Amino acid sequence: MKIPSREITPENLYLRRRELIKGGAAIAAGTALGLSGCEARAQTGAALTIAKKGQYKVDEGQTPFKDITTYNNYYEFGTSKGEPAENAHRLKTRPWTIKFDGEIGKPQTMDIDSLIKLFPLEERVYRMRCVEAWSMVIPWAGFPLGPLLKRLEPTSKAKYVAFETLNAPDQMPGQKYPSLPWPYVEGLRIDEAMHPLTLFAVGLYGRVMPNQNGAPVRLVVPWKYGFKGIKSIVRVSLVETQPPTSWNRQGPNEYGFYSNVNPAVDHPRWSQSSERRIGEFRKRKTLPFNGYPEVASLYAGMDLKKNF
Repeated sequence: MKIPSREITPENLYLRRRELIKGGAAIAAGTALGLSGCEARAQTGAALTIAKKGQYKVDEGQTPFKDITTYNNYYEFGTSKGEPAENAHRLKTRPWTIKFDGEIGKPQTMDIDSLIKLFPLEERVYRMRCVEAWSMVIPWAGFPLGPLLKRLEPTSKAKYVAFETLNAPDQMPGQKYPSLPWPYVEGLRIDEAMHPLTLFAVGLYGRVMPNQNGAPVRLVVPWKYGFKGIKSIVRVSLVETQPPTSWNRQGPNEYGFYSNVNPAVDHPRWSQSSERRIGEFRKRKTLPFNGYPEVASLYAGMDLKKNF
């Protein structure tokens, strides 16, 4: 279904919202703009200091902020696309620490704000594709994961990187139900994690990451399906063997460890050969690796139908 233009917040209004919404008037102003309370909170996030435009971008129109922040998969806050925006205001993103451990020379626990100060933030516009055959074009703000991993001094045994989401049913009501094994976990091969495209994202549209999109920090791996982009990360472990991942545990015949966008490999219940960009009516052909051919060398010699 095509999203009516009247429901899309104009970019100029989005960029001016800090001038229009101040302090306790945020919710009232949001209501005046036709937004729900949680949408108004999302739209008043603090501006990030972006050091540069990243080298990675796409020559396509960006998905409107409103669509990015109200049409989400985030089962910790509900299984429907609208529930994360309704429920994620419960998440407390400060204070927030991330534990780094495993096969590294410098295990440590870092505060998210201290971590952000270590690396200059970039804005990168990526295509992001969901396994259900819809996609968005999102201007993420963050820093490459590779330099952070190098700082931790991986040992020769570090072959994979395992990620873990916060487990807090009092803040994440979806975790009270067995829709997935909690906490949510994901993983990458270390060369995938070190690739320059892989991003630790802390914001979008130049603003602090909205809770429903994975605040305060999430993984962005644009050549893979969206569920690889684990949100609200609290632990990063470098390990020797392939780590478990939540959706692979849930449905191993449907969700493989690699989860690269591959139009030649259908999901058991639907085709992956086409996709619909949010806000568009017509479908488009799915591109191998989601349109990022520079990662193909990571999988040289692999059977990408077997290693799906």
